[in-house]
Amino acid sequence: MAAEIHSRPQSSRPVLLSKIEGHQDAVTAALLIPKEDGVITASEDSFGKDFVVGHSSEFGLYFVGQLGHSIKNKNRSIKKIKLLCAFSFLHRTIRVWLKRDSGQYWPSIYHTMASPCSAMTYHHDSRRIFVGQDNGAVMEFHVSEDFNKMNFIKTYPAHQNRVSAIIFSLATEWVVSTGHDKCVSWMCTRTGDMLGRHLFPSWASCLQYDFDTQYAFVGDYSGQITLLKLEQDTCSVITTLKGHEGSIACLWWDPIQRLLFSGASDNSIIMWDIGGRKGRTLLLQGHHDRVQSLCYLQLTRQLVSCSSDGGIAVWNMDVSREEHHCRKCGQAVCGKCSSKRSSYPVMGFEFQVRMCDSCYDSIKDEDRTSLATFHEGKHNISHMSMDVARGLMVTCGTDRVVKIWDMTPVVGCSLATGFSPH
Repeated sequence: MAAEIHSRPQSSRPVLLSKIEGHQDAVTAALLIPKEDGVITASEDSFGKDFVVGHSSEFGLYFVGQLGHSIKNKNRSIKKIKLLCAFSFLHRTIRVWLKRDSGQYWPSIYHTMASPCSAMTYHHDSRRIFVGQDNGAVMEFHVSEDFNKMNFIKTYPAHQNRVSAIIFSLATEWVVSTGHDKCVSWMCTRTGDMLGRHLFPSWASCLQYDFDTQYAFVGDYSGQITLLKLEQDTCSVITTLKGHEGSIACLWWDPIQRLLFSGASDNSIIMWDIGGRKGRTLLLQGHHDRVQSLCYLQLTRQLVSCSSDGGIAVWNMDVSREEHHCRKCGQAVCGKCSSKRSSYPVMGFEFQVRMCDSCYDSIKDEDRTSLATFHEGKHNISHMSMDVARGLMVTCGTDRVVKIWDMTPVVGCSLATGFSPH
């Protein structure tokens, strides 16, 4: 990376463009539709109707009726019914929201699911949506060109438990997914057949995929990342990456620089140099809660990250960084040898970290200048995705709110035109 540091003005911040409200429960995923003023959401919210089963001694009949409504036989209301049981039909939803002339987003598609939606991916060129559910199934849909109709295609029995991540490869016609049944599976979208599965020692929580080489990166709840080479009916483990002290929550793969970024429940981000086979090359610390989502912007060499407390960070990666023991000189120092602490952003430490006495005295004020900007999303964030071409970001979470952001003020360029001040 270039040695010159390009600091960002702290006064710039993401601009909130729109809020989508109306979900009754957590929104597990939200995706921007490329080249359209639209958003696709998957949620765990439910709606339905309550029913009762009863028996009338007057008519000698059993009845099923909706709670709160009178029950009739031949237009005569039945007054005395012995209640036998009650039940509900509950549904979860996939919604496609389009921006109307009023500037507000309204649902053009409202599709119900039998099980809560836990993961989703959208392939724009083929307009195919893949939705993972709590029951382990992955469902495929096709969306009409005007985004006003969605047709069910097929169901894939991918997992035995909650689906945590999905990726679709058009070239191989594979849908690759991870789940809480501790496995990654890949299935053929032409036939719907299972091609292969690989088990892990703990829940598989997140997934990234290299479309050219068919390598899959799988993060799990033990804090380990496994690199797999997927074949038509088998797979091989290439390597495992260990560095986090908590469960892996998100991954991002940059196929150009061949860098992998991971975020975890230990509030940190690690950059892994996969192409150079150097393993862990950088630890980024600046979030105060679990890192939920990542997106690396190749054009500007910036990393966008979001945490569950609503924190949004933009990291300047266009600077040479290396890790050391003292975080500066490489000497091993313990608390008894030095009580000095300082932030050192060039190494990724936006918080104060241990330093030896001589290094602490040599650090200049400019060395403490932050190489990341931190912003408040002002809502819980469990998922984030970006439309890099337009500089837009969408966030969602357990507070049932979806927010659409203009990120161009903080990424330092016009992504749509390809202009960068670098």
